[in-house]
Amino acid sequence: MKKITLIVLLTLIVSSCKNEKTTSEKLNIVTTTTMITDLVKNIGGDLVEVNGLMGAGVDPHLYKASEGDVNKLYKADIIFYNGLHLEGKLVEVFEKMERQQKVQVPLAESLDKSELIGSDYFASNYDPHVWFNIDYFKQFAQKVTKTLSEQDPAHAADYAANEKHYLQQLDDLEATVKASIATLPKEKRILVTAHDAFNYFGKAYDFQVVGLQGLSTATEAGVQDVQRLSKFIIAHNVKAIFVESSVPRRTIEALQQSVQSKGNEVTIGGSLYSDALGNPNTNEGTYIGMFKYNVNTIVSELK
Repeated sequence: MKKITLIVLLTLIVSSCKNEKTTSEKLNIVTTTTMITDLVKNIGGDLVEVNGLMGAGVDPHLYKASEGDVNKLYKADIIFYNGLHLEGKLVEVFEKMERQQKVQVPLAESLDKSELIGSDYFASNYDPHVWFNIDYFKQFAQKVTKTLSEQDPAHAADYAANEKHYLQQLDDLEATVKASIATLPKEKRILVTAHDAFNYFGKAYDFQVVGLQGLSTATEAGVQDVQRLSKFIIAHNVKAIFVESSVPRRTIEALQQSVQSKGNEVTIGGSLYSDALGNPNTNEGTYIGMFKYNVNTIVSELK
């Protein structure tokens, strides 16, 4: 019933506001995840108004659009989202926007599919957690710059300058990350988390990644999953396992208890940021700060 109400509401908004135009000189942009919100703010700077739908700790797999979100989406000049069915419960809303010829940019869907990790969990058939490969996030930045420049050609040079500065920051981030990970022996690079959000991270930095819930948080971990993974942890002498900021802590705590019940020990090494950044106005509230925090936490706890 709620789904029908949402679609009806969207239709009414489109019908009643069809000819309405923003009086602001700035591009009005709506983003979904916190990672994309941070990116667009870095490229757009003071020339754009960015409204992120999702906040810190919000799980994009489960996020549903409110009436206020629908209104924001309709009024946007541009909508940037991840795509690859990360925002699975917003798909119908995006499809409706497309029929209204709204400028929408599913950033992950512009990546080379032959390089992506396959997945049966998502309708896209790909793992959507691509931001954990910094090179892919650089491509996001390039796509955002191109889109902003096309929609606001008068400020194309400004967007290009912002892009150049941000890409340099991402280059610096990658150098820092590689140097930190190099201090962790390869045999200790086993990352056990609440769900498989870190496969692109593992592929980029030679980690074996094992998630309790699989790729989507919409699937619950069962008793057999916990037992299977506890045996894996014991067999591989994994020192620490990790909770995630956007996933309930209880799943990893159950895993720890299962390991302990077998006469072994494993610590909960801290909380990683996976599907959302940290709180606004903190280092972890930015993509770069989040990535550094995650890597520092992983390396220090697994050594």
